[in-house]
Amino acid sequence: MLLYVKNMVCDRCIMIVRQQLENFGFKVKEISLGKIAIEPEANEGQLQDIAAALGTLGFELMDKEKDQLVEQIKTQVIDLIHYSELNELQQSLSQEIADKLNKDYAYLSRQFSDAEGLTIEKYIIQQKIEKVKELLEYGELNLNEIAYKMGYSSSAHLSTQFKAITGLTPSKYKTATLNDRKSLDKVG
Repeated sequence: MLLYVKNMVCDRCIMIVRQQLENFGFKVKEISLGKIAIEPEANEGQLQDIAAALGTLGFELMDKEKDQLVEQIKTQVIDLIHYSELNELQQSLSQEIADKLNKDYAYLSRQFSDAEGLTIEKYIIQQKIEKVKELLEYGELNLNEIAYKMGYSSSAHLSTQFKAITGLTPSKYKTATLNDRKSLDKVG
């Protein structure tokens, strides 16, 4: 049985969700961000119990096909932005997402925009800016290195986009005493 879970954004989320499902007596056959294969098949009462337990931890069990697709898109974006080397991708992010989900990008884009009220491209930009904030706070890379790592054509392009989203230049953000990073599931 496949379950789709909203707000799974990191390896810790996978560990917590796995533990919860195993506590209910299910065998987790496969688990990735937002998608879990379990055995045996859960009945309606068990699904309600799982949903309640996950809900207390900030997760949400999804049952609508469109919600599941939107969550899969978000998961792919987060995975690509936060856990991949963007400068090494052989194709655009939109094509990567379409290929990974085995669906036409125009279809994915329509479904995402209808459900979220923003385009996949804007969501990608927001996720990239959150990753840039993280890299700026770590202080290990200069702006040119961050721009390259994040797949920007130049540090000027990164700076322009960063200021448009945050209202601050990257250097002002880096020196600000209170930074406003968002958790990955709150971006968008």
